[in-house]
Amino acid sequence: MQTADRLAIILAAGLGTRMKSDLPKVLHEIGGLPLIGHVLSAVKSAGIERVAVVVGPDMTKLEHEVTRQTPNASCHVQHERLGTAHAAMAAAPAYANTPAQVIVLFGDTPLVTSETIGRVSRTLDDTADLVVLGFEADDPTGYGRLLTEAGTVTAIREEKDATPAERQVRFCNSGIMAFSGKCFADVLNRIGTDNAQGEFYLTDAVEIARSMGLRVVAQTAPEEEVQGINTRLQLSQVEAAFQDRARKQAMLSGATLSAPDTVFFSHDTRLGRDVVVEPNVVFGPGVEIADRVRVRAFSHLENARVSNDATLGPYARLRPGASIGTGAHIGNFVEVKNATIEDGATVNHLSS
Repeated sequence: MQTADRLAIILAAGLGTRMKSDLPKVLHEIGGLPLIGHVLSAVKSAGIERVAVVVGPDMTKLEHEVTRQTPNASCHVQHERLGTAHAAMAAAPAYANTPAQVIVLFGDTPLVTSETIGRVSRTLDDTADLVVLGFEADDPTGYGRLLTEAGTVTAIREEKDATPAERQVRFCNSGIMAFSGKCFADVLNRIGTDNAQGEFYLTDAVEIARSMGLRVVAQTAPEEEVQGINTRLQLSQVEAAFQDRARKQAMLSGATLSAPDTVFFSHDTRLGRDVVVEPNVVFGPGVEIADRVRVRAFSHLENARVSNDATLGPYARLRPGASIGTGAHIGNFVEVKNATIEDGATVNHLSS
């Protein structure tokens, strides 16, 4: 489905102080790609061409990363951290020319897929003015609950404000929302700061939209897909989920992983058909493996290309610029960097 004009607003202003890092939170990596990069990639795959990213003050590195991956994206600074709706307001220049849809995403949810974004967009087109993406939580403690009635969302209730019965609800808010472009600015401008924190919360959009006679519905995604990251522990958990997804995709696409849990992929690893990957192999960024290649145990590859029917390792190291020809054999403890190994060549052990 292609909507004529969709705008994705990605909220990425959070400093991530709980990460104990000098980097903005969304520049930490999963599968060798910053968190924000995964979200930008999903947006692009969903066919959304207008992208606005809300950043914090003095986040030059983050702005550079956004424009490196998505040159047409605009960056907007949220100078004060006054809530999620306030962050969306910072992107006002991006939605001044009213788009058909506005989809609000978060820069720290790297596992969100283009399929989910597309499904939310289609629901908005078909049945709603506002779509809220929820998930069924194994443990809903701490999450805002999505309250529904007769197929519509009536409210998002924060746990501290929920009744005992509402706290039993396991359908929780992911934070991701999609708005009809014609009502987005109006709804956003009605959000106030009548709360204990004195901040502008995007979750208030649900009750405001309903008060305006707009239809609010929910879509559902797996909990894992919409998991946000605030700590190094959560970063490691999402990395594990990413690797599990990448391993399954590799095997479903025709590769054999003899010990899947010991193989680690980059976000851009490409494996051909009938590739065999033995235990304890690490793929860094920029690796392309053609058909019928065997990567033997304890090998490490990055920014390298391997042609059909080659054999690598065990304990092979391919560094940036390595190009391995068809049927070539790279032996144990061989390191190749900025070199082309011709078709059929053999490089034996302990070479570099």
